[in-house]
Amino acid sequence: MLALAATFSNTVAIGIPLISLAYGEAGLVTLFTIISLHALILLTLATIALELAALRQPAGAAPGPGKPDSWHRPVLDALRSGILHPVPLPILLGLLFAQTGLVMPTVLDRPLQLLGTAMGPMSLLLVGATLANARIGRQLKGAFGLSLLKNLVLPGLVALIGLLMGLHGLPLTVMVVTASLPIGANVFMFSQRYQVAEELVTASVAVSTALAILSVSLAMTVAERL
Repeated sequence: MLALAATFSNTVAIGIPLISLAYGEAGLVTLFTIISLHALILLTLATIALELAALRQPAGAAPGPGKPDSWHRPVLDALRSGILHPVPLPILLGLLFAQTGLVMPTVLDRPLQLLGTAMGPMSLLLVGATLANARIGRQLKGAFGLSLLKNLVLPGLVALIGLLMGLHGLPLTVMVVTASLPIGANVFMFSQRYQVAEELVTASVAVSTALAILSVSLAMTVAERL
């Protein structure tokens, strides 16, 4: 759970409006490519790890959510949920539609553009509402350490690996900035579902979001010079 928190970014609610504002449509191409695989890979692997951990609980231990007899069904459900997720699925469908050469009718395209414009501000508002009642308290030290890993160490690793792979320019910049984003809401939901590190993850999401004001600014400044 902590590994997921240290690697899973808030790519939608914060990432999309931020990248759109800073780098325009060209930056969104890279971001949407990341988003289309981001949840599918990380959440599926996290589900497998957590389901296997639940199966290995000793007798008499408090069960997880349902504690299945076999891990096959949860893993298959995780793969299906990752593909049919409301974030990557529209992107994949959009890529397929683009290959057809067809053009969206104006009567449909214009309302969708208006909805897309409202998405950014509404997402940021929902992030604030979600964290309004977050309790940090005694989890502050652990939450701060986890937030440093997510907001600073991860983008540093992404930058290093990207350079070693020969990446440069806007794609690498967007990747580094995306890695510097705060912990995603899906991590909070996973911790609640599996009843693992609930208080620490909740506090970490709040601290990570506050720390992102500095970490994202630093990542944007450094990444543009790579």
